Amino acid sequence: MTTNRDALIHDWNTPDWKASGAIQFDDETLRDGLQSPSVLDPDLDDKLALVHLMDRLGIQTANVGLPGAGPRAREHIERLAKEMRTLGIRPNVACRTVVADIEPVVDMVQRTGVPIEVCAFIGSSPIRQYAEDWDFTKMLGLVKDAVSFATKHDLPCMFVTEDTTRATPEQVRALYATAIEAGAKRVCVCDTCGHATPAGVKRLVSYVAGIAKELNPAVGVDWHGHRDRGMGLVNALAALEAGATRVHATALGIGERAGNTEMDLLLVNLRLLGLIDNDLTMLGDYVKLAAKATGVEVAHNYPVFGKDAFETGTGVHASAVIKAFKKGDVWLANRVYSGVPADLVGLEQVIGVGPMSGRSNVTYFLEKRGVAPTDEVVARVLERAKGSKRLLTEAEVLAAANG
Repeated sequence: MTTNRDALIHDWNTPDWKASGAIQFDDETLRDGLQSPSVLDPDLDDKLALVHLMDRLGIQTANVGLPGAGPRAREHIERLAKEMRTLGIRPNVACRTVVADIEPVVDMVQRTGVPIEVCAFIGSSPIRQYAEDWDFTKMLGLVKDAVSFATKHDLPCMFVTEDTTRATPEQVRALYATAIEAGAKRVCVCDTCGHATPAGVKRLVSYVAGIAKELNPAVGVDWHGHRDRGMGLVNALAALEAGATRVHATALGIGERAGNTEMDLLLVNLRLLGLIDNDLTMLGDYVKLAAKATGVEVAHNYPVFGKDAFETGTGVHASAVIKAFKKGDVWLANRVYSGVPADLVGLEQVIGVGPMSGRSNVTYFLEKRGVAPTDEVVARVLERAKGSKRLLTEAEVLAAANG
């Protein structure tokens, strides 16, 4: 019997907006991600491998470090930039809006022949200005000098306002106008402290996009969000809806304090919404390598890539998945009890055996391992499972099956 698959899932999630042009991604794993207090700075070989995976996932740019952080950072940045000559992904670096921070980038470009985008940042909120004893007029002068210097040396420049989500409209306009007039190719709106809600993001990004359109329609708008309130992912989607054309994120959401928008989950959600068509079958490899290289343990219940994301030991749930597999329909099995198809990201459904399991769990588990699921064998395994506080390991199931 053939089935119209579209009729099996009624999707209330169809977006009522379209991206303003192709959605671009800037991977901050190797810069902002490494500002997490708990991560390791990966070896260069792992950084190179991560850049290759980013490229295969269709990520356009990667922030590969802070040149001002020291010799090791500059050595890695230069090596990564050279590697990216043969790839589609392009490098950028974070610099303060001072000429002294940008000068090393000019030297790197001359040595490597690789264009490196300068992401020149400055704090923008009143609270930051007060804490730092900054004079706003002097800030505007720094912005003009830094962006003009980058432009003069043919460095593509993105101007970044830190803590934009707590800055005043008047000062946001003045900062961005100064940068655009000095030659900035892109401007970046930052939720540096994870303060924003989706409604606030839409208002702010729409406001900034309007400034860019008024002064130079060719200037792109970026969004860089943190998840101190747990809103990193939803705010990134709101920013795209409001007119951002490039979003920043990190593998597994690593980053300062509670971290950044999760690149892996952002890609999955945009693909499921039909807003991108990137091949995500290598996304699991990207997550695994990022976790290993930075020393981050992936939570078991982390969406999509946690150990538990596609595993169930509950009888009712497992039964539906198993029936789909028995129909010979992998498409169905990957969706009947999952909001994310496992095969979209190169993974598969897993059926476990535990205290909430039924006969179908045990039968399927044993058949997958070449063990005949006789009534006696299934009964022994179920008895062992019902007396357990957790899912049984494969060894425990097979031991019970063998009596």
